[in-house]
Amino acid sequence: MERKLTVGTFSFSSRLFLGTGKYRSNEAMIAAVKASGTQVVTASLRRMDLGGNDISLLKPLLDCPGIIILPNTAGARTAEEAVYYAEMAAEAGLPKWVKLELTPEPRYLLPDPIETLKATEILVKKGFAVLPYINADPMLALRLQDAGAATVMPLAAPIGTNKGLLMREMIRIIIEQARVPVVVDAGIGSPSDAAAAIELGADAVLVNTAIATAKDPAAMGTAFKMAIEAALIARDAGIPKKYDSAQASSPELDFLKK
Repeated sequence: MERKLTVGTFSFSSRLFLGTGKYRSNEAMIAAVKASGTQVVTASLRRMDLGGNDISLLKPLLDCPGIIILPNTAGARTAEEAVYYAEMAAEAGLPKWVKLELTPEPRYLLPDPIETLKATEILVKKGFAVLPYINADPMLALRLQDAGAATVMPLAAPIGTNKGLLMREMIRIIIEQARVPVVVDAGIGSPSDAAAAIELGADAVLVNTAIATAKDPAAMGTAFKMAIEAALIARDAGIPKKYDSAQASSPELDFLKK
């Protein structure tokens, strides 16, 4: 069954986005990327010398067929910093779309909603497709959509915690109100978390730590791929509603009462 997802000018069939941090080696990262079937891989702009148009750190990914690089402003603390990173990435020849991360708070790396909205407004006017990483805040998600964001990316839990869908109810509301794709980002710790997000109605999930720090990142990438595919099939099939009381699996037949 065809399940193309479109974000900005890009379309892809995989609903799994991958981050590139924390891998033990480039070889482990590439193996995980290939095993996962992802078509979108994020890369931190701070890890590259964009002033010198140096994208050598991305070469292993650029050599992978079918992979689209999603530049990431991780580490930016202000809207001005994030805009600078995005513009430098475009000048270096990367696609003109950006995962917008503004995390000035160092302990929990929670995104700054005010600076994120400000940066989104600026970058949209400059012609970028903006994918903002946000707290699971339904009102902020609506404001970002009004500002022209290409997606909203609510966190499931703080970055790197592997705690899963702690913000499930708020994410459900964001999905219910969304006019753009919803990509659940941060805190996804296992394939079952990813499946739960997709079953909830998310369009995609972004995973980094759970795959990168696994004993076997490639095998974990495969597990996430299979979990998301299973969740999409189940969602299309129609997941039955939940009940508060028991429902007989063998209901009484009228002819037996006669």
